[in-house]
Amino acid sequence: MVDLGSKNRLMPMQAELFAGDALFARIARAVCAAGCLPRKELYESWEMARRVRRRVRGGRVVDWACGHGLLAHLMLILDDSSPAAVAFDTRLPPSAEKLQYALVNAWPRLQDKVALVEATQGPTLKAGDVVVSCHACGGLTDEVLHRAASARAFVAVMPCCHDVGSSDDGGLGGWLDAALAIDATRGAHLRHAGYRVFTQTIKREITPKNRLLIGIPEERAAG
Repeated sequence: MVDLGSKNRLMPMQAELFAGDALFARIARAVCAAGCLPRKELYESWEMARRVRRRVRGGRVVDWACGHGLLAHLMLILDDSSPAAVAFDTRLPPSAEKLQYALVNAWPRLQDKVALVEATQGPTLKAGDVVVSCHACGGLTDEVLHRAASARAFVAVMPCCHDVGSSDDGGLGGWLDAALAIDATRGAHLRHAGYRVFTQTIKREITPKNRLLIGIPEERAAG
């Protein structure tokens, strides 16, 4: 049985495990060709990207705390109407460019559309941007949500490493698990900021930090 949450890197020899013409299989083979990404990151990025794209189309993608930047690339693969993406982190893995090369080789239309940015400050956001962040640790998730809400951008986060004791739990800590209380309060804050909120989960076999929070500005929400 395949361990979806394995932190072992996918290597070229494992490409044969992902046969066929399905989009995920093609993505997985490109990731295997790069030989640098843990299996877990492939599955969690894929599951997050496809759920977000069911709700949000178009827009410049900003992948905050991007790691290798796979999520940014997947967002553009799934929706060609996005003009560009920024994959931002304070420290990019040396192999991020290797992964990008493999993905561009498989999808030439991605050429020059995803900027890998290493900086101490995140990019300036604007309305219409699609801000995504998979496992931004602790309070960094709150920063992403705040920055996105201030710009009236679409936002989706999958939180991890909750700062229990310092993060706002909305007074729900007596009823709920501490991390769940913090995430529920994050959703409440987004609603208060004028967002329509959607909550989902991905498989726990991929990651136990599996709660996905999606926010769409009310003025841009359909129906």
